[in-house]
Amino acid sequence: MRIEPAGRLAGHVTVPGDKSISHRAVLVAALCEGDTRIDGLGRSEDTEATVRAVRALGVGVDELDADTLIVHGVGLRGLVEPDEPIDCANAGTLMRLLAGILAGQKGSFELVGDASLSTRPMERIAEPLRRMGARIETTDGRAPLRIEGGALSPIAYTLPVASAQVKSAVLLAGLYANGETTIVEPVATRDHTESLLELAGARVERRPNGVAVWSCERLQLGALEIPGDFSSAASLLLAATLLEGSELHLRGVNLNSRRTGLLRILERMGARVTVRNPRRICGETAGDLEVRHALLVGTDVGPDEVPGAIDELPLFALAAACASGESALRGAEELRAKESDRIDGVATGLRALGADIRATLDGFFVRGVSGRLRGGLMESRGDHRIAMVAAVAGLGSREGVEIGGSGAVAVSFPGFFDLLETLRQPS
Repeated sequence: MRIEPAGRLAGHVTVPGDKSISHRAVLVAALCEGDTRIDGLGRSEDTEATVRAVRALGVGVDELDADTLIVHGVGLRGLVEPDEPIDCANAGTLMRLLAGILAGQKGSFELVGDASLSTRPMERIAEPLRRMGARIETTDGRAPLRIEGGALSPIAYTLPVASAQVKSAVLLAGLYANGETTIVEPVATRDHTESLLELAGARVERRPNGVAVWSCERLQLGALEIPGDFSSAASLLLAATLLEGSELHLRGVNLNSRRTGLLRILERMGARVTVRNPRRICGETAGDLEVRHALLVGTDVGPDEVPGAIDELPLFALAAACASGESALRGAEELRAKESDRIDGVATGLRALGADIRATLDGFFVRGVSGRLRGGLMESRGDHRIAMVAAVAGLGSREGVEIGGSGAVAVSFPGFFDLLETLRQPS
Protein backbone atom coordinates (compact mmCIF):
# COMPACT_ATOMS: atom_id res chain seq x y z
CA MET A 1 0.00 0.00 0.00
CA ARG A 2 1.17 3.51 -0.81
CA ILE A 3 0.46 6.49 1.48
CA GLU A 4 0.66 9.82 -0.32
CA PRO A 5 1.62 13.07 1.45
CA ALA A 6 -1.24 14.93 3.12
CA GLY A 7 -1.84 18.63 3.52
CA ARG A 8 -3.39 18.38 6.98
CA LEU A 9 -5.66 16.19 9.10
CA ALA A 10 -8.97 17.35 10.53
CA GLY A 11 -12.08 15.77 12.02
CA HIS A 12 -13.68 14.06 15.00
CA VAL A 13 -12.72 10.43 15.57
CA THR A 14 -13.56 7.57 17.90
CA VAL A 15 -10.74 5.03 17.87
CA PRO A 16 -11.29 1.30 18.49
CA GLY A 17 -11.59 0.05 22.06
CA ASP A 18 -8.37 -0.46 23.99
CA LYS A 19 -6.80 -3.73 22.84
CA SER A 20 -5.08 -4.51 26.13
CA ILE A 21 -8.31 -4.01 28.10
CA SER A 22 -10.36 -5.91 25.49
CA HIS A 23 -8.19 -9.03 25.90
CA ARG A 24 -8.47 -8.84 29.67
CA ALA A 25 -12.20 -8.08 29.65
CA VAL A 26 -13.02 -11.21 27.65
CA LEU A 27 -10.74 -13.40 29.77
CA VAL A 28 -12.01 -12.11 33.12
CA ALA A 29 -15.63 -12.19 31.93
CA ALA A 30 -15.15 -15.86 31.04
CA LEU A 31 -14.23 -16.52 34.69
CA CYS A 32 -17.21 -14.61 36.09
CA GLU A 33 -20.52 -15.91 37.36
CA GLY A 34 -23.31 -15.05 34.94
CA ASP A 35 -23.27 -12.86 31.86
CA THR A 36 -21.05 -9.87 31.12
CA ARG A 37 -21.91 -7.36 28.41
CA ILE A 38 -18.84 -5.75 26.83
CA ASP A 39 -19.38 -2.58 24.80
CA GLY A 40 -16.65 -0.93 22.75
CA LEU A 41 -14.55 -4.06 22.24
CA GLY A 42 -11.43 -3.31 20.22
CA ARG A 43 -12.13 -5.63 17.31
CA SER A 44 -8.89 -6.88 15.75
CA GLU A 45 -7.17 -10.10 14.78
CA ASP A 46 -5.62 -10.25 18.26
CA THR A 47 -8.85 -9.84 20.21
CA GLU A 48 -10.72 -12.22 17.89
CA ALA A 49 -8.12 -14.82 18.88
CA THR A 50 -9.08 -14.24 22.52
CA VAL A 51 -12.78 -14.73 21.76
CA ARG A 52 -11.99 -17.98 19.91
CA ALA A 53 -9.82 -19.14 22.81
CA VAL A 54 -12.51 -18.76 25.49
CA ARG A 55 -15.04 -20.46 23.22
CA ALA A 56 -12.62 -23.38 22.84
CA LEU A 57 -12.55 -23.58 26.66
CA GLY A 58 -16.33 -23.94 26.87
CA VAL A 59 -17.41 -20.30 27.27
CA GLY A 60 -20.39 -19.04 25.28
CA VAL A 61 -19.92 -15.69 23.53
CA ASP A 62 -22.70 -13.87 21.67
CA GLU A 63 -21.61 -11.16 19.24
CA LEU A 64 -24.36 -8.55 19.12
CA ASP A 65 -22.48 -6.31 16.70
CA ALA A 66 -18.90 -5.47 15.74
CA ASP A 67 -17.93 -4.11 19.16
CA THR A 68 -20.52 -5.56 21.55
CA LEU A 69 -20.31 -9.01 23.13
CA ILE A 70 -22.19 -10.99 25.74
CA VAL A 71 -19.82 -13.40 27.51
CA HIS A 72 -21.57 -16.21 29.38
CA GLY A 73 -19.14 -16.76 32.24
CA VAL A 74 -18.52 -20.26 33.57
CA GLY A 75 -16.96 -19.30 36.89
CA LEU A 76 -13.39 -19.39 38.09
CA ARG A 77 -13.06 -23.14 37.77
CA GLY A 78 -15.47 -23.84 34.94
CA LEU A 79 -13.18 -23.90 31.92
CA VAL A 80 -13.01 -27.25 30.13
CA GLU A 81 -10.14 -29.05 28.46
CA PRO A 82 -10.36 -28.56 24.67
CA ASP A 83 -9.89 -31.32 22.10
CA GLU A 84 -7.22 -29.36 20.21
CA PRO A 85 -4.45 -26.85 20.98
CA ILE A 86 -5.64 -23.28 21.54
CA ASP A 87 -4.38 -21.04 18.74
CA CYS A 88 -3.31 -17.65 20.10
CA ALA A 89 -2.38 -16.44 16.59
CA ASN A 90 -0.16 -13.34 17.01
CA ALA A 91 -1.51 -12.34 20.43
CA GLY A 92 1.24 -12.43 23.04
CA THR A 93 -1.07 -10.89 25.64
CA LEU A 94 -3.52 -13.75 25.17
CA MET A 95 -0.91 -16.49 25.43
CA ARG A 96 0.75 -15.12 28.54
CA LEU A 97 -2.40 -14.20 30.46
CA LEU A 98 -4.25 -17.37 29.52
CA ALA A 99 -1.32 -19.44 30.77
CA GLY A 100 -1.80 -17.93 34.22
CA ILE A 101 -5.50 -18.80 34.19
CA LEU A 102 -5.04 -22.36 32.89
CA ALA A 103 -2.40 -23.12 35.52
CA GLY A 104 -5.22 -23.18 38.08
CA GLN A 105 -7.75 -25.20 36.04
CA LYS A 106 -8.31 -28.95 35.81
CA GLY A 107 -7.06 -30.56 32.63
CA SER A 108 -4.29 -30.47 30.03
CA PHE A 109 -3.88 -27.51 27.70
CA GLU A 110 -1.61 -26.57 24.83
CA LEU A 111 -1.14 -23.00 23.59
CA VAL A 112 0.22 -22.42 20.11
CA GLY A 113 0.77 -19.31 18.00
CA ASP A 114 1.82 -18.12 14.58
CA ALA A 115 5.44 -17.93 13.40
CA SER A 116 5.97 -14.53 14.98
CA LEU A 117 4.48 -15.40 18.37
CA SER A 118 6.46 -18.65 18.40
CA THR A 119 9.71 -16.66 18.52
CA ARG A 120 8.77 -14.64 21.60
CA PRO A 121 10.13 -15.50 25.08
CA MET A 122 7.74 -17.51 27.27
CA GLU A 123 10.00 -18.71 30.08
CA ARG A 124 9.44 -15.32 31.68
CA ILE A 125 5.90 -16.47 32.58
CA ALA A 126 6.67 -20.18 32.95
CA GLU A 127 9.29 -19.62 35.65
CA PRO A 128 7.08 -17.79 38.20
CA LEU A 129 4.13 -20.07 37.46
CA ARG A 130 6.33 -23.10 38.20
CA ARG A 131 7.23 -21.49 41.53
CA MET A 132 3.51 -21.51 42.28
CA GLY A 133 3.38 -25.25 41.56
CA ALA A 134 2.20 -25.11 37.94
CA ARG A 135 3.30 -27.83 35.56
CA ILE A 136 4.18 -25.90 32.44
CA GLU A 137 6.58 -26.70 29.60
CA THR A 138 7.86 -24.36 26.91
CA THR A 139 9.52 -25.29 23.63
CA ASP A 140 13.09 -24.08 23.98
CA GLY A 141 11.74 -21.18 26.01
CA ARG A 142 9.03 -20.33 23.49
CA ALA A 143 5.62 -21.53 22.29
CA PRO A 144 4.03 -24.04 22.07
CA LEU A 145 3.25 -24.13 25.80
CA ARG A 146 1.93 -27.25 27.50
CA ILE A 147 0.13 -26.77 30.82
CA GLU A 148 -1.19 -29.34 33.31
CA GLY A 149 -3.61 -27.45 35.52
CA GLY A 150 -3.73 -28.09 39.23
CA ALA A 151 -3.37 -26.76 42.76
CA LEU A 152 -1.27 -23.59 43.14
CA SER A 153 0.50 -21.93 46.04
CA PRO A 154 0.94 -18.19 46.56
CA ILE A 155 4.35 -16.58 46.02
CA ALA A 156 6.13 -13.27 46.45
CA TYR A 157 7.73 -12.51 43.09
CA THR A 158 9.97 -9.70 41.93
CA LEU A 159 9.75 -9.10 38.19
CA PRO A 160 13.25 -9.29 36.66
CA VAL A 161 12.00 -7.20 33.71
CA ALA A 162 9.15 -4.68 33.82
CA SER A 163 6.31 -6.53 32.07
CA ALA A 164 2.56 -6.07 32.48
CA GLN A 165 1.99 -9.43 30.78
CA VAL A 166 4.14 -11.36 33.24
CA LYS A 167 2.61 -9.47 36.16
CA SER A 168 -0.88 -10.25 34.87
CA ALA A 169 -0.15 -13.96 34.39
CA VAL A 170 0.96 -14.23 38.02
CA LEU A 171 -1.98 -12.16 39.29
CA LEU A 172 -4.49 -14.35 37.43
CA ALA A 173 -2.82 -17.51 38.73
CA GLY A 174 -2.96 -15.93 42.19
CA LEU A 175 -6.77 -16.16 42.09
CA TYR A 176 -6.30 -19.95 42.46
CA ALA A 177 -3.53 -19.89 45.09
CA ASN A 178 -4.57 -20.22 48.74
CA GLY A 179 -3.39 -16.94 50.24
CA GLU A 180 -1.64 -13.73 49.18
CA THR A 181 0.34 -13.53 45.96
CA THR A 182 2.61 -10.49 45.80
CA ILE A 183 4.41 -8.98 42.80
CA VAL A 184 7.16 -6.36 43.06
CA GLU A 185 7.81 -4.24 39.96
CA PRO A 186 11.11 -2.52 39.14
CA VAL A 187 9.09 0.11 37.24
CA ALA A 188 5.30 0.55 37.28
CA THR A 189 3.62 -1.10 34.28
CA ARG A 190 0.07 -0.90 32.92
CA ASP A 191 -2.47 -1.95 35.53
CA HIS A 192 -5.53 -2.96 33.50
CA THR A 193 -5.62 -6.46 35.03
CA GLU A 194 -5.69 -5.03 38.56
CA SER A 195 -8.51 -2.64 37.63
CA LEU A 196 -10.67 -5.35 36.07
CA LEU A 197 -10.14 -7.76 38.94
CA GLU A 198 -11.15 -5.02 41.38
CA LEU A 199 -14.30 -4.33 39.34
CA ALA A 200 -15.08 -8.06 39.37
CA GLY A 201 -14.84 -8.26 43.15
CA ALA A 202 -11.40 -9.76 43.70
CA ARG A 203 -9.31 -8.58 46.62
CA VAL A 204 -6.45 -6.54 45.15
CA GLU A 205 -4.05 -4.30 47.05
CA ARG A 206 -1.94 -1.77 45.17
CA ARG A 207 1.38 -0.90 46.76
CA PRO A 208 4.07 1.71 46.02
CA ASN A 209 6.30 -0.85 44.31
CA GLY A 210 3.84 -3.52 43.24
CA VAL A 211 0.53 -5.27 43.84
CA ALA A 212 -0.98 -8.19 45.76
CA VAL A 213 -3.97 -10.43 45.04
CA TRP A 214 -5.73 -13.01 47.19
CA SER A 215 -7.37 -16.30 46.29
CA CYS A 216 -10.97 -15.87 45.21
CA GLU A 217 -14.12 -17.97 44.95
CA ARG A 218 -16.34 -15.79 42.80
CA LEU A 219 -16.07 -12.98 40.23
CA GLN A 220 -18.87 -10.93 38.66
CA LEU A 221 -18.82 -7.96 36.27
CA GLY A 222 -22.23 -7.47 34.67
CA ALA A 223 -21.35 -4.77 32.12
CA LEU A 224 -18.23 -3.05 30.83
CA GLU A 225 -17.50 -0.21 28.44
CA ILE A 226 -14.02 -0.26 26.90
CA PRO A 227 -12.34 3.15 26.45
CA GLY A 228 -10.59 4.03 23.20
CA ASP A 229 -7.16 2.54 22.59
CA PHE A 230 -4.37 5.05 23.27
CA SER A 231 -1.93 3.14 21.05
CA SER A 232 -4.36 3.51 18.13
CA ALA A 233 -4.94 7.16 18.96
CA ALA A 234 -1.19 7.80 19.20
CA SER A 235 -0.62 7.34 15.47
CA LEU A 236 -3.31 9.89 14.66
CA LEU A 237 -2.08 12.21 17.39
CA LEU A 238 1.44 12.25 15.94
CA ALA A 239 0.19 12.66 12.37
CA ALA A 240 -1.85 15.73 13.35
CA THR A 241 1.12 17.13 15.25
CA LEU A 242 3.42 16.81 12.23
CA LEU A 243 1.07 18.22 9.56
CA GLU A 244 0.73 22.00 9.48
CA GLY A 245 -2.83 23.28 9.88
CA SER A 246 -4.16 20.06 11.43
CA GLU A 247 -6.85 20.00 14.12
CA LEU A 248 -8.01 16.60 15.29
CA HIS A 249 -10.48 15.59 18.02
CA LEU A 250 -10.21 12.06 19.47
CA ARG A 251 -13.15 10.96 21.63
CA GLY A 252 -13.14 8.71 24.71
CA VAL A 253 -9.46 7.75 24.72
CA ASN A 254 -7.96 5.73 27.57
CA LEU A 255 -5.62 8.09 29.46
CA ASN A 256 -4.35 5.70 32.12
CA SER A 257 -1.10 7.32 33.28
CA ARG A 258 0.72 4.01 32.87
CA ARG A 259 -0.18 3.96 29.17
CA THR A 260 0.31 7.56 28.08
CA GLY A 261 4.07 7.87 28.28
CA LEU A 262 4.25 8.95 24.63
CA LEU A 263 1.85 11.80 25.32
CA ARG A 264 4.17 13.14 28.02
CA ILE A 265 7.18 12.72 25.73
CA LEU A 266 5.51 14.55 22.85
CA GLU A 267 4.38 17.37 25.11
CA ARG A 268 7.99 17.75 26.23
CA MET A 269 8.94 17.96 22.56
CA GLY A 270 6.42 20.77 22.03
CA ALA A 271 3.22 18.98 20.98
CA ARG A 272 -0.08 20.80 21.54
CA VAL A 273 -2.58 18.35 23.03
CA THR A 274 -5.50 19.36 25.23
CA VAL A 275 -7.58 16.93 27.31
CA ARG A 276 -11.31 17.68 27.34
CA ASN A 277 -14.16 16.08 29.32
CA PRO A 278 -12.09 13.85 31.64
CA ARG A 279 -14.07 10.90 33.00
CA ARG A 280 -13.87 7.28 34.19
CA ILE A 281 -14.55 4.41 31.80
CA CYS A 282 -14.13 0.77 32.91
CA GLY A 283 -12.31 1.93 36.03
CA GLU A 284 -9.81 3.84 33.90
CA THR A 285 -9.09 7.53 33.38
CA ALA A 286 -10.33 8.61 29.94
CA GLY A 287 -11.00 11.80 28.04
CA ASP A 288 -11.22 13.54 24.67
CA LEU A 289 -8.02 14.77 23.02
CA GLU A 290 -7.76 17.93 20.96
CA VAL A 291 -4.58 17.94 18.85
CA ARG A 292 -3.09 20.73 16.75
CA HIS A 293 0.05 20.99 14.64
CA ALA A 294 3.25 21.90 16.48
CA LEU A 295 6.96 22.12 15.74
CA LEU A 296 8.87 19.51 17.74
CA VAL A 297 12.30 19.58 19.35
CA GLY A 298 14.42 16.57 20.22
CA THR A 299 14.48 14.92 23.63
CA ASP A 300 15.96 11.92 25.42
CA VAL A 301 13.86 9.01 26.72
CA GLY A 302 15.39 6.86 29.45
CA PRO A 303 14.63 3.45 31.00
CA ASP A 304 12.16 4.83 33.55
CA GLU A 305 9.87 6.09 30.76
CA VAL A 306 9.99 2.94 28.64
CA PRO A 307 7.22 0.82 30.28
CA GLY A 308 4.65 3.63 29.97
CA ALA A 309 5.36 4.12 26.27
CA ILE A 310 6.55 0.67 25.16
CA ASP A 311 4.05 0.17 22.31
CA GLU A 312 4.43 3.73 21.05
CA LEU A 313 8.22 4.03 21.06
CA PRO A 314 8.39 3.35 17.30
CA LEU A 315 6.28 6.50 16.89
CA PHE A 316 8.73 8.39 19.09
CA ALA A 317 11.44 7.46 16.57
CA LEU A 318 9.43 9.10 13.79
CA ALA A 319 8.68 12.18 15.93
CA ALA A 320 12.39 12.52 16.68
CA ALA A 321 13.28 12.14 12.99
CA CYS A 322 10.99 15.08 12.11
CA ALA A 323 12.00 17.27 15.07
CA SER A 324 14.82 19.78 15.35
CA GLY A 325 17.85 18.68 17.32
CA GLU A 326 18.97 15.31 18.62
CA SER A 327 17.02 12.60 20.41
CA ALA A 328 17.91 9.30 22.03
CA LEU A 329 16.12 6.26 23.46
CA ARG A 330 17.85 4.11 26.07
CA GLY A 331 16.80 1.13 28.15
CA ALA A 332 14.30 -0.26 25.63
CA GLU A 333 15.90 -3.63 24.78
CA GLU A 334 12.44 -5.16 25.31
CA LEU A 335 11.54 -3.75 21.88
CA ARG A 336 13.74 -6.42 20.32
CA ALA A 337 11.43 -9.15 21.71
CA LYS A 338 8.12 -7.87 20.34
CA GLU A 339 6.30 -9.06 17.19
CA SER A 340 9.52 -8.13 15.42
CA ASP A 341 12.81 -6.55 16.43
CA ARG A 342 11.27 -3.08 16.59
CA ILE A 343 14.56 -1.31 17.22
CA ASP A 344 16.15 -2.62 14.04
CA GLY A 345 12.90 -2.52 12.05
CA VAL A 346 12.14 1.11 12.83
CA ALA A 347 15.71 2.31 12.44
CA THR A 348 16.20 0.52 9.11
CA GLY A 349 12.77 1.57 7.85
CA LEU A 350 13.05 5.24 8.72
CA ARG A 351 16.60 5.43 7.38
CA ALA A 352 15.22 4.27 4.03
CA LEU A 353 12.88 7.29 4.11
CA GLY A 354 15.70 9.76 4.72
CA ALA A 355 15.92 9.83 8.52
CA ASP A 356 19.26 10.11 10.30
CA ILE A 357 18.76 7.33 12.85
CA ARG A 358 21.17 4.78 14.29
CA ALA A 359 20.08 1.70 16.24
CA THR A 360 21.79 0.81 19.52
CA LEU A 361 21.51 -2.33 21.63
CA ASP A 362 18.72 -0.85 23.75
CA GLY A 363 17.29 1.96 21.63
CA PHE A 364 18.34 4.45 19.00
CA PHE A 365 19.96 7.82 18.37
CA VAL A 366 18.31 10.32 16.01
CA ARG A 367 19.36 13.61 14.42
CA GLY A 368 16.15 15.33 13.39
CA VAL A 369 15.61 16.89 9.97
CA SER A 370 13.20 19.53 11.35
CA GLY A 371 10.62 18.88 8.65
CA ARG A 372 9.30 16.25 6.28
CA LEU A 373 11.20 13.08 5.45
CA ARG A 374 11.85 12.29 1.82
CA GLY A 375 9.78 9.11 1.58
CA GLY A 376 10.34 5.77 -0.16
CA LEU A 377 9.75 2.13 0.79
CA MET A 378 9.38 1.00 4.41
CA GLU A 379 8.90 -2.65 5.31
CA SER A 380 6.60 -3.50 8.20
CA ARG A 381 8.26 -6.88 8.81
CA GLY A 382 4.77 -8.16 9.58
CA ASP A 383 4.54 -5.84 12.62
CA HIS A 384 1.42 -3.71 13.01
CA ARG A 385 3.21 -0.99 14.99
CA ILE A 386 5.85 -0.52 12.30
CA ALA A 387 3.20 -0.49 9.56
CA MET A 388 1.40 2.37 11.32
CA VAL A 389 4.66 4.29 11.75
CA ALA A 390 5.22 3.93 8.01
CA ALA A 391 1.71 5.26 7.30
CA VAL A 392 2.19 8.33 9.48
CA ALA A 393 5.59 8.89 7.88
CA GLY A 394 3.90 8.74 4.46
CA LEU A 395 1.38 11.42 5.39
CA GLY A 396 4.17 13.73 6.50
CA SER A 397 6.67 12.90 3.75
CA ARG A 398 7.58 14.84 0.62
CA GLU A 399 7.19 11.96 -1.86
CA GLY A 400 4.96 9.39 -0.15
CA VAL A 401 5.72 6.01 1.41
CA GLU A 402 5.15 2.52 0.04
CA ILE A 403 4.45 0.14 2.95
CA GLY A 404 5.65 -3.42 2.55
CA GLY A 405 3.30 -5.70 4.46
CA SER A 406 0.65 -3.09 5.22
CA GLY A 407 -1.90 -5.80 6.08
CA ALA A 408 -0.21 -6.22 9.47
CA VAL A 409 -2.28 -3.31 10.84
CA ALA A 410 -5.27 -5.67 11.11
CA VAL A 411 -3.64 -7.18 14.20
CA SER A 412 -4.72 -4.11 16.20
CA PHE A 413 -6.52 -1.55 13.99
CA PRO A 414 -8.27 -3.09 10.95
CA GLY A 415 -9.86 0.17 9.76
CA PHE A 416 -6.74 2.30 10.15
CA PHE A 417 -6.07 3.13 6.51
CA ASP A 418 -9.72 3.90 5.72
CA LEU A 419 -9.85 6.22 8.72
CA LEU A 420 -6.75 8.09 7.57
CA GLU A 421 -8.39 8.81 4.23
CA THR A 422 -11.48 10.30 5.91
CA LEU A 423 -9.27 12.69 7.89
CA ARG A 424 -7.05 13.78 5.01
CA GLN A 425 -7.58 17.40 4.02
CA PRO A 426 -6.00 19.66 1.39
CA SER A 427 -3.51 22.27 2.59
